[in-house]
Amino acid sequence: MILSRRTLLAGSGAVAALAFVPTASAAQLKAIGLQLYTIRDIFSKDPVGTLGQVAKIGYREVEFGGGGYEGMDHAMLRRTMDKLGLTAPSVHIGYDALLQRFDQSVTMAKTLGATTVVLPYMTDEHRNEAGWTAALPNFNRFATDLKKAGLGFAYHNHDFEFTTKPGGVSLYERLLKETDPALVKLELDLYWALHAGENLTTLIERLSQRIYAYHVKDMRPDRSMAAVGAGTVDFAALFKLKGSAGVRHFYVENDQAPAPYLPDITTSFRTLRALRF
Repeated sequence: MILSRRTLLAGSGAVAALAFVPTASAAQLKAIGLQLYTIRDIFSKDPVGTLGQVAKIGYREVEFGGGGYEGMDHAMLRRTMDKLGLTAPSVHIGYDALLQRFDQSVTMAKTLGATTVVLPYMTDEHRNEAGWTAALPNFNRFATDLKKAGLGFAYHNHDFEFTTKPGGVSLYERLLKETDPALVKLELDLYWALHAGENLTTLIERLSQRIYAYHVKDMRPDRSMAAVGAGTVDFAALFKLKGSAGVRHFYVENDQAPAPYLPDITTSFRTLRALRF
């Protein structure tokens, strides 16, 4: 499946078509981030050295997730980032942690300098009608309580939210309808939405008021993950859409990045740094 501009724009109408009209000056990403789950193996062994390598590549934002960061010295990580010129606008914190260790989670997020907490995934027991019905009210509660603590909240998708459809209604559709759009924002993982069969252009235009950040990873013709630039997704087309105008952060992520990892994230960074849209 080749994901050409025509494929991405199919069915989205004249507004999306205008995204390709040349302009006098092209936009580019100002701050490119990295979801540290991508390099979790080396980060867990040497967090300070790994952050240094990430900064050396040119990244200026990181998003904590995986690699055992929850059990690390968060003040030390913050000092390291400050020295390297890195910031962590958001952190991934699991559902059970938010339920059972909410205050500790808030302290951790603030110590790392984050302003938004992202719920990164839901385990199998929640990936059905009953589990989802029980969880959604907690999404609203997390967002409300985090706002009181001075933090935002967002949900990060995989593919199951789109493909699981009890009674013909997807879990993602229920998320959109049953959570407060002013409080529950979206970290849209472009790869997983595409993997689920979603038309990214249509989805982005629809969700534009709620998208906090993108997870940026490429897709090969065989639908496997790839570094940005090593696949077929036209990111310039997506980032130029009106629906992308409010997106604040662009985090490179490759769940399946091959060791030694750094070449993969370097390819992604250089591709995005050179991108004009």
